[in-house]
Amino acid sequence: MSVVQAAKVSAVFDLRSAALTLIVVALKTTDLGALAAELAARCGDGADLFDFDPVAVDLSLVSGASEPIDFAALIALLRDYRMLPVAARGGSSGQMAAARAAGLAMAPVAAARPSATAAEEAPEAEVIVEPEATAEPPPAPSPVTLVVEKPLRSGQRVYAKGGDLVVLAVVSFGAEVIADGNVHVYAPLRGRAIAGARGNTEARIFSACMEAQLISIAGLYRSGDGAVPAELRGKPAQARLQGEKLVLEELKF
Repeated sequence: MSVVQAAKVSAVFDLRSAALTLIVVALKTTDLGALAAELAARCGDGADLFDFDPVAVDLSLVSGASEPIDFAALIALLRDYRMLPVAARGGSSGQMAAARAAGLAMAPVAAARPSATAAEEAPEAEVIVEPEATAEPPPAPSPVTLVVEKPLRSGQRVYAKGGDLVVLAVVSFGAEVIADGNVHVYAPLRGRAIAGARGNTEARIFSACMEAQLISIAGLYRSGDGAVPAELRGKPAQARLQGEKLVLEELKF
């Protein structure tokens, strides 16, 4: 009898844990009409702020509401503003079941944060990490600094995991720079900048020419026309947290 050895077939996919940066839309009402009006006032058509970025819908503040949420309509509304809803969190059992039926995944609830002032109540950025089962946590890696020397065009995204990000060229409108630590841009910063992506409230954003369309530190956002005050636009400036307030200041040399 002849023996035929089976050919070795390589796997066509892998399953891995991943760290994903999501925008979190925290609902304060189940009235989608009011939400639509607020989105129109705050975001315009969304083209300058979002590029079908993944979004998690936070229901914590409306989990006790008796009115049902039309998740199909909510998803369509957020898509109109170039957001891509992928998950929900923090709702009642009925709300979460309805969200799941609408195709949204279940996202973990983040630790509570004191309420921000109205100027900083735009969607927060959260890093959602799928935990790995290990007997004991591995030693923390030493912080590293990622240096980028080439210009970043619209649609490009750079993430400095566990450290600072230094960019020596222009960050164009529509590009995104993200760091767990500080973000330094020694050129015009015209795109989106996110520092303290994993909750580091001491992180800062620096730019030799601050023109950002969006800035975020540890989950607090400023975006659109209010991202950079007119008196600081085009000037050397830094962004930092002052308590629960995101402030921008001119850098003077």
